[in-house]
Amino acid sequence: MKRDVAQLRDEIRLREASLSDASRERDAGELSADQFEAIEQREGAALETARNELGTLMVSVEATPARRRRRRTRWLVVAVACFALVLVYVLVSSSSPRQAGNSGDGGIVLTRSQTIERLLTQAEADVAKNDDVTALSAYAQVLNLDPKNVTALTQSGWLDFTAGSAAKKASVLEMGIRELEKAIAVAPRQSAPRLYFAIVADSTPGNQGVAKAEFEEFLKLKPSLGQLAIARPFLKKLGIKIP
Repeated sequence: MKRDVAQLRDEIRLREASLSDASRERDAGELSADQFEAIEQREGAALETARNELGTLMVSVEATPARRRRRRTRWLVVAVACFALVLVYVLVSSSSPRQAGNSGDGGIVLTRSQTIERLLTQAEADVAKNDDVTALSAYAQVLNLDPKNVTALTQSGWLDFTAGSAAKKASVLEMGIRELEKAIAVAPRQSAPRLYFAIVADSTPGNQGVAKAEFEEFLKLKPSLGQLAIARPFLKKLGIKIP
């Protein structure tokens, strides 16, 4: 049976968690080297298959012709707005080429917080290379370690919304919105999730009222100059003055 994006991401997270658990059990002496190798081969092969399937599916999503509905122009505006914000995000992010999940540390054991920090940095590099699928895989690994990580929730939500809106895939789009909503629920006093969510609302027909309220809340959180630069054209369109 053909699986959708959400199902594949769930499987990837479970496989990655299984490998992580097996590694801890091996280090604790609960698994022999042979047992760990068998698990690693099995889960690694399944993980590679799932990642390849997800990559193919996302490419298919992004390649879907945009000619089927009368609201095509509205969706095109969303896609352009999404690309513009991602581009700004890339310009202010550090980048270093790599493949998601590869530590490149010669076997050094990292703490949980170090692993999360490395994955977030790696995801930024993937976004810089327009490799959203690999970036999403890295963010999924972060959320497997820390389901309330605000950065991973925010960026995953934004990338999912971008892909879903560009390809008119309601399920992917809605998943992105839910992730952004969760990021706001986890960190209501952080400006970045508010900014992303406000732009999503403004780019979605019929939600300008929500967008205005979110932008006003965003301005109360003392955003950075870079975030204000991104928000400025939207604020102007909605008639909101910067304090």
